[in-house]
Amino acid sequence: MIKNFYNYNWFFIFIVSVIAIIGFIALYSAADANLDLWARKQIIRFVFGLILLFIISVIDIKFWYKNINTIFFLSLALLVSVEVFGIFGFGARRWIKIFNISIQPSEFIKITLILFLAKYYNEIKFEKIYMLRNLIIPIFAIFIPAILVLFQPDLGTALTIVTLGLMILFISGVKIWKFVLAFFAMLISLPLIWKFVLKDYQIKRILSFINPESDLLGSGYHLYQSKIALGSGGLYGKGYLKGSQSYLDFLPEKQTDFIFTLIGEEFGFIGTIFVLVLYLILIMNTFYIGFKAFNVFSRIVAIGVGTNLFLYVICNSAMVTGLLPVVGVPLPLISYGGSVMISIMISFGFLMNVNVYQFRQKI
Repeated sequence: MIKNFYNYNWFFIFIVSVIAIIGFIALYSAADANLDLWARKQIIRFVFGLILLFIISVIDIKFWYKNINTIFFLSLALLVSVEVFGIFGFGARRWIKIFNISIQPSEFIKITLILFLAKYYNEIKFEKIYMLRNLIIPIFAIFIPAILVLFQPDLGTALTIVTLGLMILFISGVKIWKFVLAFFAMLISLPLIWKFVLKDYQIKRILSFINPESDLLGSGYHLYQSKIALGSGGLYGKGYLKGSQSYLDFLPEKQTDFIFTLIGEEFGFIGTIFVLVLYLILIMNTFYIGFKAFNVFSRIVAIGVGTNLFLYVICNSAMVTGLLPVVGVPLPLISYGGSVMISIMISFGFLMNVNVYQFRQKI
């Protein structure tokens, strides 16, 4: 076990900790300089997540590999249980309570999906990946969770699951023409999704994204206030604890989905770029670990974790700046929330596990 710690990517852990500390500082500001409202709980979650990271990383990778199918179907069962035992909150049924702790299974299914697909493609010969019959299981593994999440409803997470799954198929060697075919199939299905799947508030958000001026006090309010806050921050920001939009409660969900906007208002363009650079360093590290791995499973897990992190960051930052519709995707390690924090730390645990056992050519 001591030898395993020598193989750790300690620089990666350091950057993760720096981003988390930025999150604690931002949550303290979002709560009007109140440590107890959000920041203290988030610190506890991060420490717990860090412990899980170390535990997952030191357990032999063969143990995880052997039990991946069980883990995936358990997480899928939790997702199904949301439809039966789920708790309503913010107009959706996304959480379940286990031992009086609220859990959002849709965040954990992303990690188990990465592991499941990594194992699947590790056991298929490369020359057989192109066969259509070998796409049936991955397609079901991707779209069943996505459909369940879509009906919660959680459009942002559902799209993230599909994009993550398709990216894993791509890096596994699936031919490009199949993605082109899937793209046209999606275009054909868009009218049906618009008519029968999307809720009224989701349609309004999309329409307000296309025309931001159409409903500034309704569906476009979040984005409008976000742009004002970001713009008022300027190059260097207004200063810590001096954000007028957040302190006067004009900025909605400033502790979760729009915390990046709070950082932009208080620390300006320089502050937001600094945060994005830290995320870029993490993502590049995950890809580096994947590219130097000696087996297919480890390579897909590492690149999958990096892709998942990339989707979180790009969706949140694009959402709060008006480049994407408001879909409710949090900023990992910074936004307030237990499920996102724990799930992302678990994914980093598997990443460190891959790094520790990177020289194994077979699992």
